[in-house]
Amino acid sequence: MKVTLLQHTPEPERTVALAAKLCYSSSAIGELHDKLSSADVTEFLAKILSLGHQSVLEHVSFTFGIEGISRACSHQLVRHRLASYSQQSQRYVTFKGDEFPLVIPESVSASGKRLKAFDRAIKAAAKAYRELVDDGVPAEDARFVLPNAAETKIIVTMNARELLHFFELRCCERAQWEIRAMAIEMLRIVKPAAPVIFSSAGPGCLLGPCPEGAMTCGQAKDVRQKFNNL
Repeated sequence: MKVTLLQHTPEPERTVALAAKLCYSSSAIGELHDKLSSADVTEFLAKILSLGHQSVLEHVSFTFGIEGISRACSHQLVRHRLASYSQQSQRYVTFKGDEFPLVIPESVSASGKRLKAFDRAIKAAAKAYRELVDDGVPAEDARFVLPNAAETKIIVTMNARELLHFFELRCCERAQWEIRAMAIEMLRIVKPAAPVIFSSAGPGCLLGPCPEGAMTCGQAKDVRQKFNNL
């Protein structure tokens, strides 16, 4: 898996602080912008975030390039509707050769018996796909035999408010392992770009009791330490 921060709103925290200050000031926008110092941005941003004033976070966005994830993972990702996605198409991209790129779960690769069963199914799917394409079936129809393990690439853009929500859900120990690994990597690379905004980002248990209730992983202390050191 490879996750890259392709771009983001310039000076994201200054933009958010400016938007927040505007809500409480009669001054012109240009005047507010010129008066904002780095210290003011950090202090004011921390204050408004502590008050739960998150709508101003929607003014800044972050764009990620994500490669080497499975279709099973991307299906979960695109359920986050307040985002923009551009994904490698199985309709217009025809896989060539004997095999296609795959993501293999560790629970499968840890056992020779399991890996053999997995490999058998994948080879059957690859053979069927190849035969269908060679017989003139369009890739958009041949793709119906491709497995969830097939690798994909996707570009994702989210605003900062949605990213915080995304991290809260997908960095959780109860999230599926692949999207959790992806979310943690996204958080790791976005923190330097907006350290105040994402200072407390992560699963819901970081700032309070576990929101999963009876379904808790029971590891809140270890999880908090992990994200404090991220």
